[in-house]
Amino acid sequence: MSSLATPWLVVVFVAGAGATWLAGVNLSKATDALDFRLGLGEELGGILLLAIAGSLPELAITVSAAAQGNLGLAAGNLIGGIAVQTMVLVVCDIAAGRERPLTYLIGALTPVLEGMLVVLVVSGVLMGALLERSTAIGGVVSPASIAIVVVWLVGVYVINRVRKAPRWSVSMPGSRPGRRSRREKRVEGKHPFPGRSTLVIAGLFAAACAVTLVAGVGLELSGNTLASRAGVNGVIFGATVLATVTALPEISSGIAAVKLGDNALAIGDIFGGNAFQLCLFLLADLIAGKPVLPTTGRLNSWLASLGVALTAVYVIGVVGRPFKCIARLGPDSILAIAVFAIGVVGLTVLPP
Repeated sequence: MSSLATPWLVVVFVAGAGATWLAGVNLSKATDALDFRLGLGEELGGILLLAIAGSLPELAITVSAAAQGNLGLAAGNLIGGIAVQTMVLVVCDIAAGRERPLTYLIGALTPVLEGMLVVLVVSGVLMGALLERSTAIGGVVSPASIAIVVVWLVGVYVINRVRKAPRWSVSMPGSRPGRRSRREKRVEGKHPFPGRSTLVIAGLFAAACAVTLVAGVGLELSGNTLASRAGVNGVIFGATVLATVTALPEISSGIAAVKLGDNALAIGDIFGGNAFQLCLFLLADLIAGKPVLPTTGRLNSWLASLGVALTAVYVIGVVGRPFKCIARLGPDSILAIAVFAIGVVGLTVLPP
């Protein structure tokens, strides 16, 4: 791909972004339908399958970048994706309407646990970045990469247990949480592809997965070359441009969830996807043949801290429940925009 002229690389990158968007829309619908019909999310295997389906663009880019030894791009996309995908909640807030902020409507505390799980796994990333490469198991896998996966698994178990049998009751007058899980029946009683068989939907799911993976590899190859020619740091490119492109499916599914009134599900999907995608560091270690986290550097540490800060803003919003919107945005979304802007500016002036 490095032999292509720059205009053609731009075409490949834009085509990959478009394919990611279209495949992501169909993947989200197919996942929703399969989860409802088969109850996939009830068991750990189903939870893992749904998490992977939601993180396919990041998975493709991570695998492609790690295989080529471009560890900065792989880490930047995974860590920077936390901040960018959390900013999808700003778009969801706008879609929720001008009367009440999204965090006022959520009416559930489960997203607080999901947000705290994001903080825990990001903490694992920050600590893993401080470990020497000599601590890697077999010289390949960082102990922190394994710890992140273990923490995620335990966190998912705890959150599911709380969701099924909460030991507290919460009253949030005026809230409109909608479905707490995709397995619940929609208000209008219909799920995507109501006239299609489960086998056809499974085929559509597989096709959308394949398109997403191919598009992700195209994005990584073309994007890496474009960034090199423009003299842009791989970490910054992966954390901004690539992370934004891979967040396109989350934007689509988030807006769709809010429009259906599934406000709690919208924020839960964002936090859940953010927590899972950091588990891909284990895969990156295995593919690269060496620990990725010790190579992350200052820029990724800054991005990780930015992701934690944005997560905290919305977790506080869920508990504090701001009442009024300003220009269709809740105070928490306005604060998130300001924090994100400061984070991006800091990213450009921070030495590698």
